[in-house]
Amino acid sequence: MSRRGAALRKKRLWRDESGAAAALYALGLPALVAAAGIAFDYARVAAMDTELQNAADQAALAAATQLDRRDGAIAQARNAANQFISNETRFANDGAGRNVSSLTVRFYATQAAAEACTDTGALADTASAQAAFVCVQANTRTANYALTPIVGAIKGDIRAQAVAGLGSALCRTPPLMICNPIEASDPDANFINGFAGRGLFVVRGGGGMWSPGNFGYLDTGLANGAVGVQMALGWVSPPGNCISQTGADTVDTEPGNMASVTEALNTRFDIYDGNNACQDGGTCPPSLNARKDVVRDANANGNNSCRIQSQGWREPTNSYDPSAPGTIPTAMGHPRDVCHALKVGQPGACTTAFGDGNWHRDTYFRTHYLRTQNGTGGGAGTRWSASDWQANTGLSSTATRFQVYQWELENAGRVIDGVQVLGPSPAGATGNTPVNHGTPICSQLQRNGGFGSGVVPGTNIADRRRLSVAVVNCTANRVSGSSTGVPVQRWMDVFLVQPSMARSNTGARRGSAQDEIYVEVIGETIGGSSGETAGAVVRRDLPYLVK
Repeated sequence: MSRRGAALRKKRLWRDESGAAAALYALGLPALVAAAGIAFDYARVAAMDTELQNAADQAALAAATQLDRRDGAIAQARNAANQFISNETRFANDGAGRNVSSLTVRFYATQAAAEACTDTGALADTASAQAAFVCVQANTRTANYALTPIVGAIKGDIRAQAVAGLGSALCRTPPLMICNPIEASDPDANFINGFAGRGLFVVRGGGGMWSPGNFGYLDTGLANGAVGVQMALGWVSPPGNCISQTGADTVDTEPGNMASVTEALNTRFDIYDGNNACQDGGTCPPSLNARKDVVRDANANGNNSCRIQSQGWREPTNSYDPSAPGTIPTAMGHPRDVCHALKVGQPGACTTAFGDGNWHRDTYFRTHYLRTQNGTGGGAGTRWSASDWQANTGLSSTATRFQVYQWELENAGRVIDGVQVLGPSPAGATGNTPVNHGTPICSQLQRNGGFGSGVVPGTNIADRRRLSVAVVNCTANRVSGSSTGVPVQRWMDVFLVQPSMARSNTGARRGSAQDEIYVEVIGETIGGSSGETAGAVVRRDLPYLVK
């Protein structure tokens, strides 16, 4: 090769750049590997964060479903958070296995305290009645870096936190409230379940501040005031808003006297006192068990005979006398406690809103359970004795009125020991003979084709004589008409014992039939799953995440 050719070749070699990319890749490879490692490990940490947050979210929701404010709710909720949720952490490699580490579960009365999620303000396990929110913390897990162990920009320790509550609503609820009768001694209204079976006599609040033992009405959200309250009290499917149960329960009271509103309550007893008892647009049937302490003529007909008046529903001449339990009245409903059935001032008469649960069970069964045919306990024309009714019903000698009422509903139409339960009484009565009716007779005479033959409660059918009412502290909250944001201490289920009307024996404390309501305490209003029916209330519960 000539000197010139060698020189040209050397010159071309120095100018050749075809291998420069390889050198650049070699120089940049460590940075590329580091970036890929960072991305991989960041993805691990992000995925683990998602896993732990999902675990905390699901555990909080599971716990919230148990916050029904009944005894033991906190313990059940904590168990739900720890046991009912099964999550795995597939991106944690700290040697602790796949299962989510132990949870820290705290319960609070307010959302603000739950969001802080500290020991301060956390409720004890015995405070289930106040537990409205839960905070769940999934304790720290670690993702050890797989590709970039020396990179400290991304931290591998992750923890998660979630706050949940139980969103609820009480729907189809009669808009009733009762001023806590023993507010001074029991401001938290813990008495409810312990007072089951006791009679409760309440009178309508009015004027200035209401007092313990008063009752009033709640704002239904309708613009038409008293008419809206009548709809909510009487209609099977009343209009108006559901009452929110999220967090602290509060209600607004209705203004005005509304003395005639209790006419709507009386429709549950088959009494239609006036054209406005059931407002147009709804149906107001009674319970199938409409047993009450009034009578009407055997041949009575027309809507006027379904009113409280001399030609309609009225007290019989020989009405129930609590001081003479051996006598048999023409009509006897599920009566008041004896101390409430006595006139105020009589020896043994109650001086407080609560009775003692002592009512004349034997007199009730003797009055209504007359054998029309031979039975196991006696022949036709004889009446059930104390031992007869206990043997035939399976109820105890201390049965509540609500238990008797339920037994009668369940056995309506059956012939037991010579008696047709809730059958005609007396059978074969004619003319203007005063007759007591156990099953409805007036509801079918009402306008628009009648309101049926009586309601039998079921899974999706509310009991017409079981009501849920708000118990509030009227003195502490200075409650009157038009009060807003009144805290509800408890929701209480009660049995509507008798129609609101003036009675010759007991009289009316306030001088008006519409000023009194008499009920029996059943217990605290229960929570439950979506669509649960309890009395005249449908409670819908839905857990929700706060954060």
